[in-house]
Amino acid sequence: MKVTKEKVEKSQVFLTIEMEPAEVEKGLAESYKHLVQRVNIPGFRKGKAPRAIFERYVGKGSLLEDALNHLVPDAYEKALKEQDIEAIAQPQIEITQTEPVVFKATVPVAPTVKLGDYHSIKMSPEPVAVTEEDINQSLEQLRHQHATWEPVPVAQAVNFDDLVVLDIESQISNAPYINQKGIQYYVRRGLTFPAPGFPEQVVGMKKEEAKELKLQFPPDYPRAEMAGKEASFKVKVIEMKQEVLPELNDAFAKQVGPEFKTLAELRGRVSTNLKLRAAEKARRDFEEKVIEALVQQSPVEFPPILVEKEVHDMLEEQARRLQLQGVNFEDYLKSLNKTVEQLHQEMHPLAEKRVIRALVLGKVAEEEKVAVSDAEIDAEIENMVKGATEKKEELQKLLNTPRSRESTKQMLLTRKTIERLTEIAKGQSGEVTRESSEAKLAGKKKEEGGTK
Repeated sequence: MKVTKEKVEKSQVFLTIEMEPAEVEKGLAESYKHLVQRVNIPGFRKGKAPRAIFERYVGKGSLLEDALNHLVPDAYEKALKEQDIEAIAQPQIEITQTEPVVFKATVPVAPTVKLGDYHSIKMSPEPVAVTEEDINQSLEQLRHQHATWEPVPVAQAVNFDDLVVLDIESQISNAPYINQKGIQYYVRRGLTFPAPGFPEQVVGMKKEEAKELKLQFPPDYPRAEMAGKEASFKVKVIEMKQEVLPELNDAFAKQVGPEFKTLAELRGRVSTNLKLRAAEKARRDFEEKVIEALVQQSPVEFPPILVEKEVHDMLEEQARRLQLQGVNFEDYLKSLNKTVEQLHQEMHPLAEKRVIRALVLGKVAEEEKVAVSDAEIDAEIENMVKGATEKKEELQKLLNTPRSRESTKQMLLTRKTIERLTEIAKGQSGEVTRESSEAKLAGKKKEEGGTK
């Protein structure tokens, strides 16, 4: 067997492997031995047809194909050992000729990360600020959530933000579109359903009034089957209701929750929640900035198969989420008017970004000796189970499988690595952090020893 290493590029080794005729002949003989037992050849008992007759009957190409199914993987493994190559995934194999047998193997190998000087990244989180306007807007949202809908006087016309009941008959290019009686419709400005401009046409109508209208879908409308087409509608207003907001007072506060005795208490809780959400957003934004700064100064080279695997995982995760919502993945694709291949291409940039970030963070974890203990994994699983509302035992078993524990470990490792990076960016000494942790642990052991 002759092995030629052509090049190494993007963490891929390109090999050309030429097999010895004797190796191929041995493989053909082995394939003949087991295939001849399965094929009925006229004039011969099963398994007794000479090889020359067998080859003429099934074709030499079929025999060679079966032989190569066994020969190529073995030859590939020998080539890896000979060239001292450690593959991280299955190769791409292409048989380029059969006499002699020559095939090319594209071998994915470990990525390389040239980690930038992350200790030089210095920045601070954005200060958290919650204004009176923010609090007032949240209270206004609560008013809308607790509003009532009351009938509009007969003489009054439909306005934006009214709730109406409509009878609709419609078609697009002579094909039926929406034909239904008693549809509840929230007349919101700028709404593009059932067609752009529809809510603006309903505004001004009165109860029992009927109207015919034509609306044009723009050429770039998200649903391709409607883009650029004209829709005709017959609309009749059956019922009209308007939103009545509760007054902002102590009674409203009690309506939101029995724990609130006054509007001031409700306002205080709203303020606290807004600050917590703002702080969480500031934390995530800060982490994002630190990671992005590190990625920018850390060249990464990796085999394309890692991105393909990430896309596959993302598609599987999306399919699982849809399944939990009772949505079939194929139906979801139809609603988007997209194929799996199109979705795959759209996900590719995000998948590549995720691969790069994971590799860079993995290198930081290695440099900083970040580790996750079994106790930390157990605690995380306990938290996840605690948050479940039902089937806790089943969930605990599922989360404790080796694969799930490894997934939890990687998640915790990433979390701890990001925490370490942000500590460095904020100027906090990692050595002090580690020493203080070790001191605390030593102190705890001493206390436990003293109580025995």
